[in-house]
Amino acid sequence: MNECNGKILDVLRFPSPNPNVELKEITYLSNGLRVKGMLAEPRNTVVHDGLLYLRGGIKNVGKVRPARIAQFAQEGFIVFAPYYRGNQGGEGNEDFGGDDREDAFAAFQLLQSLPLLKAVHIFGFSRGGVMALMTGNQFPEAASLVTWGGVSDMNLTYLERKDLRRMMKRVIGGTPAKFPDRYDNRTPLYELEKMKAPVLIIHGVHDHNVSVEHAYRLERRLKELNKSVETWYFEHFTHYFPPAVNRKVVHDLTKWMKNQSKR
Repeated sequence: MNECNGKILDVLRFPSPNPNVELKEITYLSNGLRVKGMLAEPRNTVVHDGLLYLRGGIKNVGKVRPARIAQFAQEGFIVFAPYYRGNQGGEGNEDFGGDDREDAFAAFQLLQSLPLLKAVHIFGFSRGGVMALMTGNQFPEAASLVTWGGVSDMNLTYLERKDLRRMMKRVIGGTPAKFPDRYDNRTPLYELEKMKAPVLIIHGVHDHNVSVEHAYRLERRLKELNKSVETWYFEHFTHYFPPAVNRKVVHDLTKWMKNQSKR
């Protein structure tokens, strides 16, 4: 891993939708590439916990939303959300859990380098679940890990999401039948032996974007390995929760994270 990973190269102030949160667009190094992301810091508050926010989607689908990042910072975290390589002016090409995992790793190191932070947590939504699990495997010192509606098995995603197959074949280079190693390499279920952080799994049972089977497989594998895992399954929801419920879950999961860093 490049020793310059996570080095901040440029900082630009960004308009914040929340008066209690300051936003900045950061350019940082990830294996020699200049990659961009968003940093959110609570105003007038001494914060000791950092949160790595790993978004879902690819390219402009699922891109980082300032209001969402500010929502997490409002709960008392310094939040950094990488855009992933090739997006919004960053160098390189996003490849759906391939080399772009390095952007998440470097982002974790960026948070570790910030003064006053004593703990760094990891959060992944949708495809960001894969990125979160890979980062948790890479950095056993992570204080906790939350995956919400998260992908855990890229082979299962190809099987379930017929609408994504063309994109996956283009970005990954083929199908799971032709290139099983490329899909296995993007499936962190096979490396959970390295996981040290306690894991919280949040999933809507009627999720049609990322089926709840991803959560069940992750839960089952973590328990087989005697890892710390907690699950919050929501019987009546899909990939997206109603706004009021969403806010409540964000509050509850960030409270859960803070409790883990106290242990």
